[in-house]
Amino acid sequence: MQTLTPTQFQRKVLHWYDQSGRKDLPWQKNKSPYRVWVSEIMLQQTQVGTVISYFERFIKEFPTLHSLANATEDEVLHLWTGLGYYSRARNLHKSAKIIIEKFQGIFPSDSETLQSLPGIGRSTAGAILALAMQQKAAILDGNVKRVLTRLYGIREWPGDPKTSAILWGISDTLTPQKRIADYTQAMMDIGATLCIRGKPKCNLCPFISVCVAKKKGIEQKLPVSKPKKTLPIRTTTFLIFENNQKTLLEKRPAHGIWGGLWSLPEITGIATLKQIKKRCRDQSIFIEQIKVGDSFRHTFTHFHLDILPVHIILKGQRMAGKEQIWYNLQDPLTIGLPAPVKRLLGTYHAHGSVPKTAQRS
Repeated sequence: MQTLTPTQFQRKVLHWYDQSGRKDLPWQKNKSPYRVWVSEIMLQQTQVGTVISYFERFIKEFPTLHSLANATEDEVLHLWTGLGYYSRARNLHKSAKIIIEKFQGIFPSDSETLQSLPGIGRSTAGAILALAMQQKAAILDGNVKRVLTRLYGIREWPGDPKTSAILWGISDTLTPQKRIADYTQAMMDIGATLCIRGKPKCNLCPFISVCVAKKKGIEQKLPVSKPKKTLPIRTTTFLIFENNQKTLLEKRPAHGIWGGLWSLPEITGIATLKQIKKRCRDQSIFIEQIKVGDSFRHTFTHFHLDILPVHIILKGQRMAGKEQIWYNLQDPLTIGLPAPVKRLLGTYHAHGSVPKTAQRS
């Protein structure tokens, strides 16, 4: 079977990019290390089509490194609401502060220093150096892993340390000295638009004549998936306390799920009415009415969370405690909300309660 030298491979990649590569993505305009960095963090675990609108809103609010560093965590998380994996936003904010304080606002220009910043790994560092600084640096994001795994017919799970080391070696060998930004973007584009999951568009791929997976008819089986485990199920009860058309929210701890976001008060497990009433009595909360909705499921990477929403209308006024706020749905604050909480509050706002017909997700 025909093979390509690194130079031949690079020529094919760049020729394809000149003809078909994506050149009008928002972060490709007014390109800078800051804009590339924000886009790369958003693109971790998230597809381009989803990221574009979030990136545009984020950059409009925080156009510079200094503006991001000077923002509050709530302001950052508010713009991240719905994008998921919120540790990315917190790390972005932390790193912006570090770059301002430790590096005088100048973006680090070497991989080791970049990787010392929260949330930046080897591939993200490589993308920043290649795309924004035109430095030779290999990347190995999910798209590139898929291309190389199929191209070389690698049948081991890419997340295995030995397999990962092999893929990094291949990526580094193939990365050129010149037109590094175009090459890097092209490799990501080929993976995102042609060498896609499921049924790749092999007939449009510049590597169809040299792809081992295509030759052996195993392109749809590669890359090999991580051995699956049955996801455990956790349960919780969301308490929607209503007082004068406002809803009580609590700030979650910095670590753990939805860290640093504002969420609804909870009782671990599917609470009974007796448990809910006891919780209210213990906190001197006087109940006028309770409505129990249907439970719904939100799935994280490592577990399912079954959520039971309970709408509790209070009697009289009540002050918010420490790390609590009363949230006005008609005049919302600039804070970060977990996606299922935002959806649930939207349903509550639309119906004035938590109707059973509107709670499945």
